[in-house]
Amino acid sequence: MEHDDGLVAAARGGDESAFGALVERHRSELRVHCYRMLGSYHDAEDLVQETFLRAWKNIGGFQGRSTVRVWLYRIATNACLDALDSRSRRLLPHHLSGPWDPSGDLPPGTDSWLQPFPDRLWEPAAPSEGEPDAVAVSRETIELAFLVAIQHLPPRQRAVLILRDVLGWPASQAASLLDGSVASVNSALQRARATLREHLPARRLDWAAPAEPTERELAVLRRYVDALERADLATMAELLAEDVRTTMPPYPLWFQGRESVLRALAGSWDPALPDYVGRFRTLPTRANGRPALAGYVRRPGDLHYQPVAISLLWFGGGQITEIVAFHDPGLFPAFDLPPALPAA
Repeated sequence: MEHDDGLVAAARGGDESAFGALVERHRSELRVHCYRMLGSYHDAEDLVQETFLRAWKNIGGFQGRSTVRVWLYRIATNACLDALDSRSRRLLPHHLSGPWDPSGDLPPGTDSWLQPFPDRLWEPAAPSEGEPDAVAVSRETIELAFLVAIQHLPPRQRAVLILRDVLGWPASQAASLLDGSVASVNSALQRARATLREHLPARRLDWAAPAEPTERELAVLRRYVDALERADLATMAELLAEDVRTTMPPYPLWFQGRESVLRALAGSWDPALPDYVGRFRTLPTRANGRPALAGYVRRPGDLHYQPVAISLLWFGGGQITEIVAFHDPGLFPAFDLPPALPAA
């Protein structure tokens, strides 16, 4: 802590490098905190920058009554609450409308949906000496199911739940951060937990860490990749569960059932049809605590495969039960993925 005291003093004197040394160690966990609050990777990046900007402007007022980490969490949480005043909650298309008819035209996309988060960025730095309350990012609380569930909470309840049940802060510390009373924080937490029970999947109320995919599931994933890259509808039909659900944010549509999904794929995979998309290639990655695929497409006339979507898949009974394909090439740099793939 003496080292931090020296950095704080230097930062107060206008030393930007000292300020950077104070705050950069917390970037990873603050990014995850903002992501949980906002449901958007892009917004989380912006809010971390906003947090550091506010911290730099107010470093002179930091009195050392808390750690730098706690001070930054206060700034970040309030920046997120400010942002949420003017933004709607981020869900997935199947939470807001019925399934789409594959024979219809593709509607325009919007930027109001939940986004994925790269696993490579959610492991925080080791706790600093003198900050024993620093906790690892728990895998279960960055799952899409959890992120969707907490989107149903009002912003302040969301903040309380994250601070108390995810980060493990005591009620007094959460109350101080939110400029409220311990009683108000405890009341908000009870209401948040009740709402969460309504929206988390069955048997998930204890937020037990999800298991890694089994060998059987990984074999299904490999067959899926092969079928996708060869445009093999017959194999795809074997791999998809009868009641499979697929969504494609930012497009506000989703498909329910194997027949609907195959009809949509048939139109986009057949070079003789007007909706033909092109040929696909994939690279393995990880998002929100589970294996994922980075999809690239080579459209007619293209010399390279271009990034198209980050897909998360769920399995059951030896088949694929759900696919969420986030169509946002702007996410690929965050996953440290190449901007294009060669045709050969």
